[in-house]
Amino acid sequence: MARVAQKVRDLANEDPGMRRALEVVLDRSESNGGTVEWADVDDELSSGQWGRLIEKGILKSADGDGFRVRDPEGVEQALHGDDGASGTSTTTTSVDDDDEDSGWTTYDKLAGLAALGLFLGYQVSPIRNLVGGTLDAVLGPLNEMLPFYAVVLVLSMVTGLYSTLLQANLMDTDKMGEYQERMQEIQERYKDAKERGDDDAVDRINDERMEAMGDQMGMMKMQFRPMVWIMLITIPVFLWLYWEIIQHADELGSVTMPLIGETAWTAGTFVFPAWILWYFVCSMGFTQLLRKALNITTSPSTS
Repeated sequence: MARVAQKVRDLANEDPGMRRALEVVLDRSESNGGTVEWADVDDELSSGQWGRLIEKGILKSADGDGFRVRDPEGVEQALHGDDGASGTSTTTTSVDDDDEDSGWTTYDKLAGLAALGLFLGYQVSPIRNLVGGTLDAVLGPLNEMLPFYAVVLVLSMVTGLYSTLLQANLMDTDKMGEYQERMQEIQERYKDAKERGDDDAVDRINDERMEAMGDQMGMMKMQFRPMVWIMLITIPVFLWLYWEIIQHADELGSVTMPLIGETAWTAGTFVFPAWILWYFVCSMGFTQLLRKALNITTSPSTS
């Protein structure tokens, strides 16, 4: 794997000590049958070095306890300069690595831009009319067959379904859990060092903590990645609902909701108009049921 080899070279160039750290991890993993844990290498590696190997994807969670080295042969070759990489390929691969580490691809970025463009439809009527009129060809027959409150219910169920599936497939909960475990481990060592009055250790751990702050940005990128795809599909649905209410407000009648009673779709309820509140109530309820039924979790997975 060329990307793994490039990551190894980048780490070794950034910090010469990472070369020794990689050699230790390779040696200990081979001795342990292909897996390695923090306890196996804490006598040779700092937690910062261990975290960097996890962050870069050189260490991946094994099926059980510990981690495994991704492409051990490629790591070995990169450490000894036998991977045959050229300067040109190094630059190209480095760019690819940035995208891989952040979890974002070119398609994700394009989806984000498209979602932002659609978002303007709430204020720009030509965009709203274009999207609403286009979707009406598909959703119009549904609206004719069902009362409007049922249409909102169906759309909230559909959007809740794909939102849950997108989050489950695009978020790496294992890696997010690794980020959290690393930060927790650093915090515990920092607390112990403070209690011991070990100023040198406190300073060293502070440096590691500052380095680990970059992990928080990585977690945010990973969490936001499925959101751009969710918005790309959900915003047009919202625009159609908004367009439909503006075009046929008198024909849609009213809705009766718990604790509120009968109210017009455009009437303000708490902070939102009634149609938005009804959509959120239906969507959140169905999404929770779906996650439990399919045993889907979108929270960080920790050991």
